[in-house]
Amino acid sequence: MVAGKDATGHQSGRTLLALSANGVDERMRVVGSPGKHPVLRNVTPEEVEVFRRQVQVVDLIGCEDAETIVGRIEDLGRDPVTGADARSPADVEPIHVSAPPVLQAEEPDQVEIDKAGYFVILPQPAKGTIIVEHYSYDNRLLRAVEGREARALYWTLVKNGWVTQLSHAAYVGKELARAELSMQLGFRYIQDGAYRIDTKPI
Repeated sequence: MVAGKDATGHQSGRTLLALSANGVDERMRVVGSPGKHPVLRNVTPEEVEVFRRQVQVVDLIGCEDAETIVGRIEDLGRDPVTGADARSPADVEPIHVSAPPVLQAEEPDQVEIDKAGYFVILPQPAKGTIIVEHYSYDNRLLRAVEGREARALYWTLVKNGWVTQLSHAAYVGKELARAELSMQLGFRYIQDGAYRIDTKPI
């Protein structure tokens, strides 16, 4: 069932209805979709056809009334599936669903030092802000950045080129999120020592 307000631009609800009604073309574009870029990248044409045979899509786009939606669901539960394409589960031919490989995450074996310097993160609960101090590796304070949200802080650091290593950017983002959460939940924040002030990685 597709209900509620449809997403502007992509129009995902109407795209799903078009997919059910028309399928895809040779470029895997949903036929008849009004969306901006209705192209399916992670399924095959065969999988699309199995979906179309097995799934009935009900159009309630625009309806945001919970009672109406629940009532329609109950009606569908009482009505048997009908139509030329209706099949019992035993009649449906199994199909192998394509999927990309799943890799197991690994713990980092070392931390690469960021030549741009390191950061000390200082939550300020009384003010509702976080201060990030940026140091060179001779322990000279280069600058301090203050903000209320982790997102704004790490964006500022990355935008200005004060973080140059991907691993360091990931570390800073994680620590800023922890610092922000500490102020929201009231626990003490202690910065993870992945980057030591003496420049020696743990």
